[in-house]
Amino acid sequence: MTVTATQIVMPGPVEPHGLQQREIDLPAPSAGQVTLRMEATGVSFAEQQMRLGRYYDQPPFPFVPGYDVVGTVVATGPGVDPDLTGRRFAAVTKTGAWASHLLLDAADLVAVPDGLDPAEVETVLVNGITAWQMLHGLAKVRRGGTIVVLGANGGVGSTLLQLARHAGITVIGTAAERHHALVRALGATPVDYRDPDMYEKIRALVPGGADAVFDHVGGPGLKQSWQTLRRDGTLVSYGAASAKNDDGNARLPFLTAYARIKQWHYSPNARRAHLYNFWDGVKQRDTFRARLRDDLTAVLGLLAEGVLVPQIAARLPLGRAADAMVLAESRTVAGKVVLIPDGRS
Repeated sequence: MTVTATQIVMPGPVEPHGLQQREIDLPAPSAGQVTLRMEATGVSFAEQQMRLGRYYDQPPFPFVPGYDVVGTVVATGPGVDPDLTGRRFAAVTKTGAWASHLLLDAADLVAVPDGLDPAEVETVLVNGITAWQMLHGLAKVRRGGTIVVLGANGGVGSTLLQLARHAGITVIGTAAERHHALVRALGATPVDYRDPDMYEKIRALVPGGADAVFDHVGGPGLKQSWQTLRRDGTLVSYGAASAKNDDGNARLPFLTAYARIKQWHYSPNARRAHLYNFWDGVKQRDTFRARLRDDLTAVLGLLAEGVLVPQIAARLPLGRAADAMVLAESRTVAGKVVLIPDGRS
């Protein structure tokens, strides 16, 4: 069974409306594969960096972006249970999900509970796994602790707020003032990230220091995040948003952060520092898949229970991927911009 798929292509470092659309014939799934019909994918910070050629270890241009996907299996290859056909699954792809249909390894599929909106599930795939692993796997903050989340209105940030609240953890979240109502609604105390005295105001709210700081910005402010910790606190760095538009080697901000964090982590003090990498351990494929499946299943369970409230900034059809990218990059929205199949609302 072949399928004609619509794909969005990044041809090179282009402005959002330089993205291209093409139609291709997908072959039938081979051994161990399925054909998935996309029901929701999203625009993440990764695609914003990829558009500029600044995402660490991105593929060469041209390629189809799309970090994660929710969809229904429409065909199975040899060796795959045919009963998967017609069922809804989620998967983390890193690239390739901005398409109406895609081929995936069946082993990468994670079952989606019945009754969940695919667009709502999309908001907690990579965002939810990242937030879960950082909060519970790296920082290991106990009930009653206090954390600081930079970019609290974003996809990962808003999920961190909710997971922390559910775990009985107090949160201080940075965001533009227009997003402070959302930050409060998610149970956190907002601080304006544009305030030049932002860190001083955070320290006034937690004079003994935070149990953990989650920093996706990097750059010079990373040291300030480190200094905001209590004596046995944990810094988790998981991005370099401050360097998004910089010229030069795209790997340099990560290498600089890695060197700093290693130095801090192993210096003679009780504080810890980690550079979070979603793909850590991917070479041990079976172990990586099992951990991802366990963590995502836990997150989807919280979504089904209503503990996590999906933050959807907008739903736009796949054919308007350029508009979706512009909106996501505008820094005016809260939550995630979601792409859905053309012809749906």
